[in-house]
Amino acid sequence: MKILKNLLMAIGVIVVVSTLIFAVQSKNELIHLKEEIAEKNVADGYQISAIDIPEDLNFAGEKVPQEDPEILERVDREFLVNTYWQSNAVLLMKRAHKYFPIIEPILAKNGVPDDFKYLAVAESGLQNVVSHAKATGFWQIMKATGKQYGLEINQNVDERYHLEKSTEVACRYLKKYKEKYGSWTLAAAAYNTGTGSVDKYLRTQKVHDYYDLLLGQETGRYVFRIMAIKEILSDPQKYGFELEDEDKYQAVPTFTIEVDTPVTNFADFAKQYEINYKILKRHNPWLREPHLNNQSGKKYTIEIPNKGYYRETTAP
Repeated sequence: MKILKNLLMAIGVIVVVSTLIFAVQSKNELIHLKEEIAEKNVADGYQISAIDIPEDLNFAGEKVPQEDPEILERVDREFLVNTYWQSNAVLLMKRAHKYFPIIEPILAKNGVPDDFKYLAVAESGLQNVVSHAKATGFWQIMKATGKQYGLEINQNVDERYHLEKSTEVACRYLKKYKEKYGSWTLAAAAYNTGTGSVDKYLRTQKVHDYYDLLLGQETGRYVFRIMAIKEILSDPQKYGFELEDEDKYQAVPTFTIEVDTPVTNFADFAKQYEINYKILKRHNPWLREPHLNNQSGKKYTIEIPNKGYYRETTAP
């Protein structure tokens, strides 16, 4: 009995010692693992730092008063937010490569500064989005405004989703504001918040310049955000982004056809051109329903992608 008791005690000692050894080894392994992770988290070539703000910032040729410390802090905020929100910045660069070639010549033709293409980026991220206020498309145009400037907006068709036509309307709107205020910067602010708000702020605060106004948060940041996006997209390498042209989204070549009759089924219509309804809508987002009434016989121009750019549609 005494021998058995001594044996059990010996086994207990062995178990305790083994457990202690295992615990020490595990602790050492854990410490080593943490050290490895810490080393890996300090990525070579990646540092989070302050942004070097250009000294000659301007919007549409109008100088930014960066010598004012309040202005400089607001500029700095937008550069930091838009530089270090890397995933969003990369997406904007990819989309800009696809859509800027469409927007740029329309701005130039209408005498609107090229910087306003970045207003479209700030408004919608170059997507056909709808805001909580029902502003729609790349340029975030309200229904009443679109109709006022000649866009067709109904259940069948909504030309706020038509990039070329909505850009034309945005140009007319911006030129009207520039004529009213004498400043492209105030024109941009009015585009965001409306002339009623801008007029009220200018009147009650007794100033004449965007940079002297105390505005609501969104409009107060608006022009600064556009400038930050402009600088980052114009010189992405300066801000740490490395994208080749092949990394960016490419425009698919298209041809156009004219339709002046009703279309009963756009899915069947698309099959005639060896594409599906999804691809037809991708190139013509202003077509809002799977059919077109067109009782008036109006002539519509529809884009069709060249053959061979999309996967072949399988028959049901």
